Amino acid sequence: MEIVHTPVLLNECLEFLSPVGEKFENDAFMIDSTLGEGGHSFNFLSKYPNLKILGLDADKNIQARAKERLSDFAQAGRMKFFNGWFNDFYSDFQNQGEYTGGRRPDMILFDLGISVYHYERSGRGFSFRYDEPLDMRLNSEEGESAADIVNSMKEEELANLIYLYSDEKMSRRIAKAICVARSSSKITSSKALADVIYDAVPSNYKHGNIHPATRTFQALRIAVNSELRRLPEAIHAAFNVLEVGGKLGVITFHSLEDRIVKNYFRNLGKACVCPPEVAICACGGSACAEILTRKPIEPTEEEVRTNSPSRSAKLRVVRKLRDATKMHLLHVDAM
Repeated sequence: MEIVHTPVLLNECLEFLSPVGEKFENDAFMIDSTLGEGGHSFNFLSKYPNLKILGLDADKNIQARAKERLSDFAQAGRMKFFNGWFNDFYSDFQNQGEYTGGRRPDMILFDLGISVYHYERSGRGFSFRYDEPLDMRLNSEEGESAADIVNSMKEEELANLIYLYSDEKMSRRIAKAICVARSSSKITSSKALADVIYDAVPSNYKHGNIHPATRTFQALRIAVNSELRRLPEAIHAAFNVLEVGGKLGVITFHSLEDRIVKNYFRNLGKACVCPPEVAICACGGSACAEILTRKPIEPTEEEVRTNSPSRSAKLRVVRKLRDATKMHLLHVDAM
């Protein structure tokens, strides 16, 4: 099969999340929370013969590609698959014995980027390079599509959404143009939306480093899939199901999600995370995690040159010392 997506920060993930040491000589268990086409999992399984992986993905279509790619490992009993959202999986971890065998993972990886497959092959309007139905849902069987949002949301709410999730400075101008366009006919394709946005912005804005519709498409994708809403609770629940001594790694691609991860990991590394108004420490008074990446790991110049989607990637990794409480989610900005 043809593989479309190249996993980002692959060597760094293999190093920081490696199942190396006496504990893992015979057996190690990892959860790939965002399986995609299976690039990270394939390389982990190939490099570490003592490793077993469970791959999660909300998109059954891309998971089918991963199943084909990883079929040899699955037949050998080293690879299993779960179709669903990662936050749902981790919040109900105690009932996932069918997939986990009743054991806690030693490593967990989240790669929060959208696979190149979705832009190039899904046919769901993630990209404006093609004229496709304006959907953008990773799970196309649930929730509102991007078309539902752009054709029904009030202008002010739409402008706020675009600005909040993409920092698009032309958000109000774009939202107004969308509302004017939809008043005569619904906007149902990715190309139609991109054309509306292109026509709405001033001429000097049309010739920048990126297409004028790029940020709006990002904002809609984030909103459609509730990406930032799912993230805080998901990484908190994932951290708590880790074995003590296990490692949690998260790859982010834009500032909003990286801020969530950075703040949460920072709180895990503190000896006390009680709010200032609490007179006596109630959180346990010792750090829950060792932060293994004091600064985020970013791609090399060579990786950016050969795999351009990696250019904004950041990897953060922690090692679990003890379970965390809800207090560790304090001051974590969830959207």
